[in-house]
Amino acid sequence: MQRRQDWLREYLEEELENPLPFVGAITLDTDPTIAAHYIRETFGIRDGWADEHVTWESALVGLRRSAESAGIVVVINGVVGNNTHQPLNVHEFRGFVLSDKCAPLIFINGTDAKSAQMFTLAHELVHICIGKDGIFDLPDFEPGPDRVELFCNKVAAEVLIPTNELQNHWPAASLLSEPFKALAKIFKVSPVVAARRAFDAKFTSQEAFFAFIKEYQAHELRRSKPAGGDFYRTQEKRIGWRFGLAVTRAAKAGRLLYRDAYCLTGLAGKTFDMYAEGLGVKMP
Repeated sequence: MQRRQDWLREYLEEELENPLPFVGAITLDTDPTIAAHYIRETFGIRDGWADEHVTWESALVGLRRSAESAGIVVVINGVVGNNTHQPLNVHEFRGFVLSDKCAPLIFINGTDAKSAQMFTLAHELVHICIGKDGIFDLPDFEPGPDRVELFCNKVAAEVLIPTNELQNHWPAASLLSEPFKALAKIFKVSPVVAARRAFDAKFTSQEAFFAFIKEYQAHELRRSKPAGGDFYRTQEKRIGWRFGLAVTRAAKAGRLLYRDAYCLTGLAGKTFDMYAEGLGVKMP
């Protein structure tokens, strides 16, 4: 990921691209509510944006695309490169961020439950907006004592479920047999994120929160399936749309040797050409 970021930074500088204005735009002293509002505005998370998505999985895709359209490389992969025999361990990390003024990069561990990936992405967006690298773990969604991580967690939660909206919806949701799932449907986030927000707002007990987390994540991991299916979709996530587009365009224009493009993407020959065509770049 560092090698990819280094190449993309150099490429963008040659293209005379301006630094991204949101990198380092907020600080740890920024009020979390104000910081969350800035992030929602920057990445197009408008009021009522959840209504645009049928499911929270769709909302995750939408947020990823918004981040990449803004200039962030977002990679979701559960293995080392394309080696399915080398899965990444979710107990080691959920994701990490490499902040950069021109080519910020977010990596999300694809072996993690999808319910956790939305929060990871939001958390890493906060990291970029304060201009700090970081490795994200958050066992049981419990932040550590580090000031940066505490801030990023608080802002990410506010981005996904604003406090005022949570207060409006909780009274009705709390009367249902599955209140966290009810909130998840409203905000198009995972039930895990909804449960975390209810816990932080002191609407539910610590015991109820952790019992739900344990049960829900065990259920999701049981029904998770290895990535597969459509080749282009898989590679788009593993390589990142923004990065892949830059590499394929540079190779087509003769500004990047094919062997270097193969090395950067982990794809070669006709497989690389097939990937490029999926991005809309017809190779010669």
